[in-house]
Amino acid sequence: MVPSDELSFHLSQRYALLCSCFFPGSFHLCYQVCNLDYVQVLLFFVWGFSCCKIGWDSVMRMSVDLRDLFLYEAFLYYNPLLLMTMTVWLWGINLWFFSQASVNYAKIFDLDQNHLTHREIWKCATWMTIIVPTSMTAYLYLYSNGEVSLAASQPVLLYCAVAMILVFPFDIFYMSSRYYLLRTLWRILLPLQAISFSDFFLADILTSMAKVFSDLERSVCRMLHRQVATIAWFEADSVCGSHSIAIPLVLVLPYLFRFFQCLRQYKDTREKTTLLNALKYSTAVPVIFLSALKYHVFPDRWTNFYRPLWLLSSVLNSLYSFYWDVTRDWDLSGFTRIFKFSKPHLFSHMLYGRKWVYFWVIGSNLVLRCTWTYKLSAHLRHNYITVFTIAALEIFRRFQWIFFRVENEWIKMNAKSNLQLTTNDITNEEEKLLSSTEHNV
Repeated sequence: MVPSDELSFHLSQRYALLCSCFFPGSFHLCYQVCNLDYVQVLLFFVWGFSCCKIGWDSVMRMSVDLRDLFLYEAFLYYNPLLLMTMTVWLWGINLWFFSQASVNYAKIFDLDQNHLTHREIWKCATWMTIIVPTSMTAYLYLYSNGEVSLAASQPVLLYCAVAMILVFPFDIFYMSSRYYLLRTLWRILLPLQAISFSDFFLADILTSMAKVFSDLERSVCRMLHRQVATIAWFEADSVCGSHSIAIPLVLVLPYLFRFFQCLRQYKDTREKTTLLNALKYSTAVPVIFLSALKYHVFPDRWTNFYRPLWLLSSVLNSLYSFYWDVTRDWDLSGFTRIFKFSKPHLFSHMLYGRKWVYFWVIGSNLVLRCTWTYKLSAHLRHNYITVFTIAALEIFRRFQWIFFRVENEWIKMNAKSNLQLTTNDITNEEEKLLSSTEHNV
């Protein structure tokens, strides 16, 4: 059993090592940690430069009037998969961090012995990083050269390939891990059983990917209606347009899943905190639907009545979620544990005992909680670059949240195990005393 202080030291040490990779002159350190191959890295950068060059030339070949509309459509099809790729990369970093810090994440998430390691996660992320931008580059190149039908097939083939790999019934492509993910998603959709840590952990991550699912729905809608590589979809009131009622419905689904999970937890445990947690997720519902009302009510009605309600609900949701992160999910009220170092380290003096570390962790979470409201609001989603950036920042916020959430759960599990061992020891001592007394009598 790992003591709490020792666990905290390992976690903070590895976190410092991870942070050091982002400082100048530390590439060699990252090379040692990640076991990178310089030749592979060079080829990867050559491939990335080629995609950027071909994509840029293809976009510049289009007329100015068509260019912005076409980029908007291209981002719609590919930004969900690009954000998923980013999520997989960051999840691999999370797993590397926990494995190096002796955090038994397999026990926390109830994984079998065949679960994916951080290296296998990064291998999947590498292939995603290669395939998705390559398909996007082909889409831009073919369209700019007049091959519209071939261009339209690129995102369709990519989406079909991802779906087929995910449900592939044969024991390849990490079948046990794929089916573990699918089973967890099924339990999230139908919380008919007791909620495990992995169930609500993944459901929390899905709330950060609400925009991804919304764009997936719109992309699939346009594929089914054969609107790919056309501007027919640009009519806002069309079935796949930007005013579609399906957008807020898909955005709200992850929050409803988490809401019903909390109700199920209350049914099983009768803990009132689960009801307060359910209330937190319910505050996202008015933010989403009040924003969508802008396209379905008169402008004066929106400005004078619904817009103030939307602002009020946005502030409430952001502050409530921020409070819950700090006091419940992270339990940072004491400002201890995670950055505690017991031995000198190259970067320990930059983190341990420094107020800016806590200001960053808490301040960035608050800011990104507030900007996340921008993405959930349909009437603010016209600038696709801004929305993509905010969605990526939200995934980074969730990546940061995972460190503290999993550490908090691991320490709770250790404390519970230690308490159970102590209770068993006391029981054994009492039995020995009783048997000794009976023998003497």
